Amino acid sequence: MVEPLIANPTTVPKIKLEGVSYAYGEHQALKDVTLDIPERAVTSFFGPAQSGKTTLLRLINRLNDAVDGTRMSGTILLGGEDIYAPHIHVATLRRRVGMVFALPLPLPGTIRDNVVYGPRLAGIRDRQSLDELVVQSLQRAALWDEVKDRLDTPASQLSGGQQQRLCIARSLALEPEVLLLDEPTSGLDPVSTSLVEQSLIELKQRYTIIIVPHNIQQAARISDYTAFFMLGELVEHGPASQVFTAPQDHRTEEYITGRFG
Repeated sequence: MVEPLIANPTTVPKIKLEGVSYAYGEHQALKDVTLDIPERAVTSFFGPAQSGKTTLLRLINRLNDAVDGTRMSGTILLGGEDIYAPHIHVATLRRRVGMVFALPLPLPGTIRDNVVYGPRLAGIRDRQSLDELVVQSLQRAALWDEVKDRLDTPASQLSGGQQQRLCIARSLALEPEVLLLDEPTSGLDPVSTSLVEQSLIELKQRYTIIIVPHNIQQAARISDYTAFFMLGELVEHGPASQVFTAPQDHRTEEYITGRFG
């Protein structure tokens, strides 16, 4: 029997998915997914292409709200609260749940401008508070030492790996509870990939992190818990050490060992 995807069954999960299904027109992207995401840990969603991993990330951040011709059923709870309830303000939710995409997308302007963009939109105007957020966010994203002397230079001058860590810092500046990452190292070199991974390992001390990893090796390196998806179905989930070394479902084993995917 697969162990539950929570370190302590008496602990309320940070995110709870209950019977989540989602369809684009006639395409069923997710099928009755029930899953608990533990707090302050790295959970990875892995599986072959078109298995529903990114779709699920987007549902947790409500990025699919404006997509026409879609249907969702089930419940997604954040801290015990239904994020699709009528009273939920989407902008507030997205401050609580940050997202970083595969392609680094720094905003026009300086490194400093990128980090303070969200806090300014949220109404923070005090210069000292913003300066403190810049330092704190860049430190947590493992970028401060590389850019502290050029905060007012264009973000576009950073390398790809630095731009991705800047995007992480930009999300952290809003002090989210959850950080979602969709293949954040897919276009990065090995050194930059290692730096991003190390920052995520450190960030889990403060944040709940869900990542769609670039590959299985990355998932094994950084995950505390993991969930294997295939054709929209949650096949297996549990502690990463168990899933990657002693999977309970033959499909998980076949994918991990490279027999398909």
